[in-house]
Amino acid sequence: MVSGSPIRRSNPIVDAAERIREKALALGFDAVGFARATLSDATRERLARFLAEGMHGSMGWMEARSEQRGDPRALWPDAASVISLGMSYAPEDDPLASLPMRDRATISVYARHRDYHDTVKKRLKALARWIVETWLDDSVKVFVDTAPVMEKPLAQQAGIGWQGKHTNLVNREHGSWLFLGEIFTTLALTPAAAETDHCGSCRRCLDVCPTAAFPAPYRLDARRCISYLTIESRDPIPEEFRAPMGNRIYGCDDCLAVCPWNKFAQAHAEPDFAPRATLTAPLLADFAALDDAGFRALFSGSPIKRIGRDRFLRNVMIAIGNSASPALRPHAQALCEDPDPVVAEAARWAVERLPA
Repeated sequence: MVSGSPIRRSNPIVDAAERIREKALALGFDAVGFARATLSDATRERLARFLAEGMHGSMGWMEARSEQRGDPRALWPDAASVISLGMSYAPEDDPLASLPMRDRATISVYARHRDYHDTVKKRLKALARWIVETWLDDSVKVFVDTAPVMEKPLAQQAGIGWQGKHTNLVNREHGSWLFLGEIFTTLALTPAAAETDHCGSCRRCLDVCPTAAFPAPYRLDARRCISYLTIESRDPIPEEFRAPMGNRIYGCDDCLAVCPWNKFAQAHAEPDFAPRATLTAPLLADFAALDDAGFRALFSGSPIKRIGRDRFLRNVMIAIGNSASPALRPHAQALCEDPDPVVAEAARWAVERLPA
């Protein structure tokens, strides 16, 4: 089965939610829920407002397929139900421990191991094949962050969590640490009760944000978000965000890590999500010397590979500029004439910030 390609059979559709739940858990998923293949008017209105206000920044793909993003049946008219699935990647150690280590880099927890897309998609395909073999008339499509699917609102409708004030999904058992995937199916499955909001008066995630990326609870301005700035944006990092970035060179976990619901999360037991030692508080000096071949070799099988050497080194230069370390100044000087103008500009900024 190819992801996104339907598999068709011809027997009567039956309600199979509980059997699918049992199979999904046996395959290694940690959260399973079921929803109708539709989204609320409120969800579509929030999406329209987000795009109209330009809060998606340079992520033009969000606007280009906004109709499909706002309606699962616009993406696939035959879909009757959505099976929402989550896999925990809750870390064993403090994900923010390296933030004070200014000669080292901080990488988002989800990117310290092999690319989660591969692991989650493999499990989704296995579950989808089982569904097709069990109910012979079913058609399915699987998605892991690879199509215009509003996975967090669908997950909330499916009962596996709620969108917290930081806009990410929160689960009462796994906290803020769930990878999400979906199976769209023609099976008319009994939908779960949607999860309700359990954030209460807490605003830790809003207050901890280094760049004030939340204009209000439940609203994110991606243009101010360190994850967007370090991963999605190809442009020079705006000056106002450089110092607040600190040593965060790929993503940011601050708003996730401070969520009180994480106290219930047990460290994941998935071997594929075991962190690489080389990506846990790595030395900035080691990254600064990477050429394109070295970058590709080091990040083979990692989600970091997709941003490319130039964007990565731009981020490393900002972190070096924030390090206050004279020992790192030569590493920035070496890139002041880099062929990539964004890297070179970030390197010059770092040199100006560091004592000789």
